[in-house]
Amino acid sequence: MPGTNLTREEARTRAALLHVDAYDIELDLSSARDLETFRSTTTVRFTATEPGAATFIDLVAPTVHEIVLNGRQVDVSAFADSRIALTDLAAENELRVVADCAYTNTGEGLHRFTDPVDGETYLYSQFEVPDARRVFASFEQPNLKAAFTFTVHAPRGWVVVSNSPTPEPVGDGESQTWSFAPTGRISSYITAIIAGPYTGVFDSYTDGDQVVPLGIYCRPSLKEYLDAEAVFDVTRQGFRYFQEKFDVPYPFEKYDQLFVPEFNAGAMENAGAVTFRDQYVFRSKVTDASYEMRATTILHELAHMWFGNLVTMEWWNDLWLNESFATYAEIVSLVEPAGTKWPNGWTTFANQMKTWAYRQDQLPSTHPIMAEINDLEDVMVNFDGITYAKGASVLKQLVAYVGQDAFFKGVQAYFKRHAWGNTTLADLLGALEETSGRDLKAWSTAWLETAGINVLRPEIEVDADGVITSFAVRQEAPALPEGARGSAALRPHRIAIGSYELTDGALVRTDRIELDVDGELTSVPELVGRPRPAVVLLNDDDLSYAKLRLDPVSLTAVTAHLGDFTESLPRALVWSAAWDMTRDGELATRDYLELAVAGLPKETDIGVVQSVHRQVKLALEVYADPAWRESGLARWAAVAEERLRAAEAGSDHQLAWAKALAAVARSPEQLDLLAGLLDGTAELAGLAVDTDLRWDLLTRLVATGRAGDAAIDAELARDNTAAGQEKAATCRAARPTAEAKAEAWASVVDSDTLTNYVQDAVISGFNVADQRELLTPYVAKYFESLASVWETRSHEIAQQIIIGLYPTLQISQATLDATDAWLAGADPAPALARLVVESRSGVERALKAQAADAAAANR
Repeated sequence: MPGTNLTREEARTRAALLHVDAYDIELDLSSARDLETFRSTTTVRFTATEPGAATFIDLVAPTVHEIVLNGRQVDVSAFADSRIALTDLAAENELRVVADCAYTNTGEGLHRFTDPVDGETYLYSQFEVPDARRVFASFEQPNLKAAFTFTVHAPRGWVVVSNSPTPEPVGDGESQTWSFAPTGRISSYITAIIAGPYTGVFDSYTDGDQVVPLGIYCRPSLKEYLDAEAVFDVTRQGFRYFQEKFDVPYPFEKYDQLFVPEFNAGAMENAGAVTFRDQYVFRSKVTDASYEMRATTILHELAHMWFGNLVTMEWWNDLWLNESFATYAEIVSLVEPAGTKWPNGWTTFANQMKTWAYRQDQLPSTHPIMAEINDLEDVMVNFDGITYAKGASVLKQLVAYVGQDAFFKGVQAYFKRHAWGNTTLADLLGALEETSGRDLKAWSTAWLETAGINVLRPEIEVDADGVITSFAVRQEAPALPEGARGSAALRPHRIAIGSYELTDGALVRTDRIELDVDGELTSVPELVGRPRPAVVLLNDDDLSYAKLRLDPVSLTAVTAHLGDFTESLPRALVWSAAWDMTRDGELATRDYLELAVAGLPKETDIGVVQSVHRQVKLALEVYADPAWRESGLARWAAVAEERLRAAEAGSDHQLAWAKALAAVARSPEQLDLLAGLLDGTAELAGLAVDTDLRWDLLTRLVATGRAGDAAIDAELARDNTAAGQEKAATCRAARPTAEAKAEAWASVVDSDTLTNYVQDAVISGFNVADQRELLTPYVAKYFESLASVWETRSHEIAQQIIIGLYPTLQISQATLDATDAWLAGADPAPALARLVVESRSGVERALKAQAADAAAANR
């Protein structure tokens, strides 16, 4: 279809016709404080293989003033439906487009933000997938690379950063001009412009004769919280690791990292000018898990400088090549270097990233890792747990299969062979086959071209003396949900099997064997004749991607001793398996709660602790038998208070338990404690009740009716920052009144003035699990609004609304029926249908889990 969408076939046709040489882009941002638009002038030089042919260039703009192709004026009516039609091409062409483009408040294109602290305006670009065309005319597809030269006019006193090193501005008036040098040949989606009165800290990475300038930027209102040296340390760690493993020097002239406001993703790998969400500048105390997450994000984006930027996918069906590789690389570069602060990064990966992948892979929208991407709408909903986490898990197994040395030698050959070009999966696999000597075609078919997740179960028989007489691993390939793409398959797995014994109160690994599992049943004769251990753990060391199950004996042992594993990774694997069993209705929510109550006091990994906190809360609110739900929540709140009071003063665990209690407090005494911590009449030794924790406490007090508008206004007066305004918006939407819900709904659905972050904050406050009755009237309103939201809002904003306001808390057959009726009658676009179907599956899963929990009550 024409317009803001682009089909793969259209992209193929255009790529076959054109070779793009260079863009010269001039942006006038001098009136960014006052005007809603900016002048954009694009000059692009390109060749055509068929003189006389026609094509189009992409542009999203309110107004086009001038189009000149090869010296001849083209009527501006050639601009229609976000495209400019170009006819009668020459062999060599020059196109000039002058347009007024619009600033956004949605995190797409050129985002504009006003900081309430200093009143200043800050801009940054976000172009992936197809949003460079919101700032300049472009052939918006990854395989039409070019050199980009930016000239930017901006107010005096501003900082302007792009992909090339920042030049000295010139000009004596209120506006100055920054003229950047041309980039190398890169794709349009990784170009960048960041402009405003940002403040910077500078250093360099030095390796022999190589000197790479480094810069870190944020808004002045966050400067006091910017721990720049910690960011530089992680960055240098990544440079050292990647340049050694990739054997290709960093390919750009400098490396800037910019923490920007209201950023939709975690970060974006713009070449030499990476943008991060500025929540990574921590203004309050956070646990070490947050620092680890920031470190992995830094390393992820740095890996993209080679994988994605230097060598780029041909089309978006190989998006996983970019994201899976960067996700794998972020962890291996985090844990392997000597002296790393986060040696247990694979524990976090198993507990968080793979849990995300397992969830995504069981949705009706599951798809092969190598997904079929027919158009831009397909790719914009494909930044999911399969593309990132499952793909990275599979790469981890591939590394185990071919060996790490052979893997990185193949990667080195791949980079050198395809530098500044575009590739497909076959190019990478070909390089890996050369260096490993393995045929990877069957591996690729089994792992990249099928969908769904396998389940591995141990089958153990013992004699009267407890000696193993038979041991096998059964593999299952559950049928894919209705409507899923691809096919389920039994796959080859390289796994380890760990044997653990309880020794002096600790679960210690006493044996480990590594083997290939293939087919429905794989015998393990090496374990026959050995005494049965207390715990048998399949996929020990997390080598493969599969759901693991525990045999009854092992499940009983870990229920009592989960916290007694001496290493963090097996604990994380068991936590993950227990959570997955709860979601699947194989483990009752009440039993998962008891596992958490018993195991968390001994859990040392703070990232695991915080993950389990979130999962227990979700399980109780969504998967518990409604008749028992309040009892379960009350027990969990009591445990959270108990653990908070028992935690070491000032520790990460104390802060984590404080936030857990703030999320579920319900008794008068617990709410009194929250109120006392907020107003200073109560204290817990070592607990810093700082800005962010204050908002957490207040949000719960507001949601339970213990605080209202006056308290919100007072807290906002203390913290009148952008983050404070977002927290206040959450609080107002969380007020337990019909009027508050109506106000929140109208601000999101009936109006389009909210910024992306404020909208997300309102949606968060709207959905309070304790307020189901207040939310009931909005089920019908949700389906009535879907078509309008999809048609009138940008992709980011529409997706936020469609997912965020789906009646997830209305867990009933009636909700499923209403969803099915809408899907049958609305004929939605595939991308819209996917978002709704994914949300529907959550309700369906919850009904199954609630039934399992109810059945457990009768044991």
